[in-house]
Amino acid sequence: MKQTILRKYARLIARVGVNIRKGQDVIITCALDQPKFVELLVDECYKAGAGGVRVEFQHQPLTKLHYRHLSVTKLAKVEEWEKARFQHYVDTLPCRIYLASDDPDGLKGVNQEKMAKAGQKRYPILKPYREAMENKYQWCIAAVPGAAWAKKLFPELPKGRAMEKLWEAILFTSRVTDDPVAAWEAHNKDLHDRCAYLNSLGISELRYKGENGTDFTVGMIPEGEFKGGGDTSLQGIFFNPNIPTEECFISPMRGKAEGVVYATKPLSYQGQLIENFSIRFENGKAVEVKAEKNQALLEKMISMDEGAAYLGECALVPVNSPINESGLLFYNTLFDENAACHLALGKGFADTIKDFEKKTLAECRQLGINESMIHVDFMIGYEGLDIDALTRDGRIVPIFRQGRWAF
Repeated sequence: MKQTILRKYARLIARVGVNIRKGQDVIITCALDQPKFVELLVDECYKAGAGGVRVEFQHQPLTKLHYRHLSVTKLAKVEEWEKARFQHYVDTLPCRIYLASDDPDGLKGVNQEKMAKAGQKRYPILKPYREAMENKYQWCIAAVPGAAWAKKLFPELPKGRAMEKLWEAILFTSRVTDDPVAAWEAHNKDLHDRCAYLNSLGISELRYKGENGTDFTVGMIPEGEFKGGGDTSLQGIFFNPNIPTEECFISPMRGKAEGVVYATKPLSYQGQLIENFSIRFENGKAVEVKAEKNQALLEKMISMDEGAAYLGECALVPVNSPINESGLLFYNTLFDENAACHLALGKGFADTIKDFEKKTLAECRQLGINESMIHVDFMIGYEGLDIDALTRDGRIVPIFRQGRWAF
């Protein structure tokens, strides 16, 4: 891939993604797949005014080794230096950039029970730090090709050509055009206008119906608002948390979901794929799951804590989004969630509450925002999905028809 195009992408992440402020520190978390691009990104972060940039590399094979050899007690321990690091993040609010490139099957065979128990023990220790930073800093998830990921998408191609094809797909769906900044300004306006229309309706519930068996109703929080595209931190800084993004999303009312939904794409969770699955809800809770592949992992996921079986997000994405029209199944949630309507189990977003900045996190949760240690998106959209809104004044308003916006 040409360096000029990759530099545009790096500049987009630094200036439109996290929108670095002068003197602000940046932390980049990534795998070992694209060191040259990471160099470009670090350079663009400094050119955008970063006070300091630190890169934290991760490697799936090492993760598997840790879970093979270490005890749950050791894996779950939060060292004092880790607490000091998180407190430093709370105090300084650095930008966070996450570059996704992992092998979708990269943690296959890992001890699921050990991973779940360690995560459950660490969560309450780290939770206060995360909540102290919530909605206060800029972050962005973007993607670069990994060799195993590329071969998963293009198994018939040699590794080098597969990597090139994945680069092309990432850059196209991320709107890396001749002028990416202008392209993202127009895209953010479109999503903003759609959210404004949805919010004007006064929606009390969404009703999903699909030929594949999906028959599902979910209730909305009266104070809830749809959001999409860029976001503004509590520090007043506009940023784009996902590159790419196509969704208008909202956090529903905890405890208000009934019926069954069928997934239309595989779910990548903990480095493994859950395929051909359905989830049935009663009184807002997932009470039954079925999957042709990795059902035990899906069952483990919804039992991670009390909130893991409740919904934290409803997102609307038309099937004529650039990602879906690429014809690719990415096996990566960042892309696949932006190819189709999706739901998320687990943690809800406090910033989908109107005037959330004037409320505490506890007050947002009292209004109906779900709390959990997980937030896992799964895709339910396709060309056979219809969605209607029941408004608070009793109207039925079509939102989606045959997988596309009805307005």
